[in-house]
Amino acid sequence: MPGFELFDDLEKQHVQDVLNSGVYMRYGFDAARQGVWKSKQLEQAISEYFKVAHVQLTSSGTTALTTCLAINHIGYGDDVIVPCFTFVASVEAIISVGACPVFVDIDESLTLCTQAIKKAITPKTKAIMAVHMCGSMANLDEILKICQENQLVLIEDACQSIGATYKGNYLGTIGDAGSFSFDYVKTITCGEGGAVLTNKKNLYTQADGFTDHGHDHLGIDRGADQHPFMGYNFRISELQAAVGLAQMSKIDTFLSLQKKHYQIFETILKQNKQIKFRKIWDITGNSCTFLSWFLPNEALTQQFVDALKKENLLAGNFYWYVNNWHYIKQWQHILKGPSLYKLNPCQEQGLQRINLEDYSQSHRIMSCCISTLISLKWDEHVIEQKANKYLEILKKLNIE
Repeated sequence: MPGFELFDDLEKQHVQDVLNSGVYMRYGFDAARQGVWKSKQLEQAISEYFKVAHVQLTSSGTTALTTCLAINHIGYGDDVIVPCFTFVASVEAIISVGACPVFVDIDESLTLCTQAIKKAITPKTKAIMAVHMCGSMANLDEILKICQENQLVLIEDACQSIGATYKGNYLGTIGDAGSFSFDYVKTITCGEGGAVLTNKKNLYTQADGFTDHGHDHLGIDRGADQHPFMGYNFRISELQAAVGLAQMSKIDTFLSLQKKHYQIFETILKQNKQIKFRKIWDITGNSCTFLSWFLPNEALTQQFVDALKKENLLAGNFYWYVNNWHYIKQWQHILKGPSLYKLNPCQEQGLQRINLEDYSQSHRIMSCCISTLISLKWDEHVIEQKANKYLEILKKLNIE
């Protein structure tokens, strides 16, 4: 991770095909585009590889999540349970449809704590958003059971875990609808972009229209389309899809390299008995984008982070506890609610309640967590050098 590390002439050729056609929009201009349909090809490639019936490309992972919520008719007055460790886009998508995010604790898997989910369910709860953070999966068996028992929608945010599986099924294809992100630092990238995945035809039909101003795409041209419902412009462009199509052809290489490098790194770090590693609900399904590990307490973790900074080694290591984008502790713009547009009363009340909740379980976990990004460009010598340097720093801090 990420796919941009292995850009080559294949991406350039697919982009050149679009430039030669002169049609950069994914819909219409059928005759002019000379048979070049990169978005359609990418949707088909994703559908076949991930074994999911339907795929709708979008302009970003955020709009993919927004679409997942909209097609499941989640909006004003509804609560959506979401982990307090996630990229902030998960929260933004919930707010954008008029619903209210209900944050719950994570466990040592860095994903939703199922006991916390159960405690958070109320008559207003409409959906659970399972966010598969850092390349690995949430406890989907238990979450699916909770959804079935309470008649809740399951939305999968698999933006950080493209290619990961759970008991043989790809993340993003297990719930009612799932989302991928293809931004610049994801496993496969379009520069910007995303996708909605679902096995339900009715949800796909709605996603197809919702992401393109409500067009039903049944007319002989765009001007003849009907508009059964409102939508937005969440379209991907042909130029973005062209890059993604090239990247999709390399996904097996990306995943193979990630797993190989992850295993070498983890094996070396295991020499330090003070290090613990995240819980993974299906070891074989880990996409290995990050190696996430824990030190004994917050003070020692902060000392290690400070030592990495001093040695200019912090790049590629994430201390999420103080990260502005990924952890609730830093989300003052959400917790205090400064919005450029007026939120609805349910959202205002819900966001005020968040400030009163206890996230001590998550704080305990995240304050001791380091996630190391696994690079596709490493070789075995580089991995050994990095990992052994970390062990050396830990030894100096008397963490061994």
